[in-house]
Amino acid sequence: MTDPTPRPIRFVHQGQIREVSGLPPTTTVLQWLREHAHCTGTKEGCAEGDCGACTVVVAEADPVSGELTRRTVNSCIQFLPTLDGKALLTVEDVTRSAGPGQLHPCQEALVACHGSQCGFCTPGFVMSLWHSYEAHETPLPRPALADALSGNLCRCTGYRPILDAGEQMYAAPRTTMDLAPIQSLLHQLNQTDAASLLYEGPNAAQAGKTQRFHAPRTLAELATLRAALPHARLLAGSTDVGLWVTKQFRDLGELIYLGRVAELRHLGRHVDAGGTTLEIGAGVALEDAWSALSEAIPALREVWLRFASPPVRHAGTMGGNVANGSPIGDSAPILLALNATVILRQGDSQRELPLSDFYLDYMKNAIQAGEFLQGIRVPVPGAADERFRAYKVSKRRDSDISAVCAGLWVKLDGDTVTEARLGWGGMAATARRARATEAALVGQPWNETTLRRAQAALATDFTPMTDLRASDRYRQRVAANLLERFWLETRPDAPLAADQIQVWPATR
Repeated sequence: MTDPTPRPIRFVHQGQIREVSGLPPTTTVLQWLREHAHCTGTKEGCAEGDCGACTVVVAEADPVSGELTRRTVNSCIQFLPTLDGKALLTVEDVTRSAGPGQLHPCQEALVACHGSQCGFCTPGFVMSLWHSYEAHETPLPRPALADALSGNLCRCTGYRPILDAGEQMYAAPRTTMDLAPIQSLLHQLNQTDAASLLYEGPNAAQAGKTQRFHAPRTLAELATLRAALPHARLLAGSTDVGLWVTKQFRDLGELIYLGRVAELRHLGRHVDAGGTTLEIGAGVALEDAWSALSEAIPALREVWLRFASPPVRHAGTMGGNVANGSPIGDSAPILLALNATVILRQGDSQRELPLSDFYLDYMKNAIQAGEFLQGIRVPVPGAADERFRAYKVSKRRDSDISAVCAGLWVKLDGDTVTEARLGWGGMAATARRARATEAALVGQPWNETTLRRAQAALATDFTPMTDLRASDRYRQRVAANLLERFWLETRPDAPLAADQIQVWPATR
């Protein structure tokens, strides 16, 4: 494979195609907006994708249908070259769409409901409200609206007037953005730049050095490129790697971006005699992956909604979350309990590995040089004798990192446990199954005596650490309590319904 000729980054912004060159590949979208495009409506708050002040909308055309997909993302951690072939929409575009001298209904509602005090977070709320307004013709129920705004933090106004505005913005005559000009420009752009992107710019971490950013378009190109550059940094949603630049000022070296490889965005369902399996490409957004999992396994809905925030789920990928291997990542413990496997590719060869064998040590996995994660296969539990639950415990309900996350699955023959898979996050250097606890369950009746033995075994499976999120004793106690809750919900005799053990879903 020969490298494509380096070219500028090209994307649609404010009704025209922008060309950008000469900037470091790790320049963030927010930096470009404020420092180069002089669009200062978008704010920088945390610079780590947590507060939502920098929220923008990225639009992308489906290569076949041309249909436009619009999603909120955090511009503070998105690298500018990831916009290539896409459209960038900001708070200035929302205001402009309302007409000269007018405010958009979501902005008018924020004013009328006193939804802004210091105003710093307001542009981010406007973008999330506008995204919801464009996607829904009638107001969302307030709990669903709160979920949609969970990636936007406000320190002074409080959320009630903002939620009021989210309902009231539908009272005015409906104003929707004309998407035809954006679609036309994106079509023009993608006809011109059908080949893969190679962008070169100065290395922000090493003066005088050049940094390259590759964005292959096909799986075959990616495999060849990865074989040629086995030590290059793979970049998916940038929701973790972006912080290595904005917080740690690290040199990322050569970058290979996975976001333009269509095959990695495949999300499908395979049904055979063995049951149903979800196949999730490594480039599938977290939002889409969790949505599909939640549809197939309703017990996952709450973990889906509490996994980070919509802007993070829109940008990040489940493949990236699994490959990253953080011991407090929420995907891995759930997937461990579901007996998921990972598909690893090197050149033209593939191998399938149980996720339980994938993690070797803290932030170390079984991926070999020149290899990459191509996808994840997840068997869907559905038999009458299977019991599955997922739990997340964190200090803050929305958009917070877990202290403990658990995926718990057992198979019963009558009232006897025949198989068990218990996946845990936050309890060890990697997400891991509790093998001793599983052994204490298998072959035993699913009753309180067995539960107590399993809780005792759980203390031998893990020696958790103490950090800012939780102490080791807290994690051990919470894990034991979650195991008990699982038994209470799934025991053969009088299992408890959800509204008997948790207030929040009953009020939503």
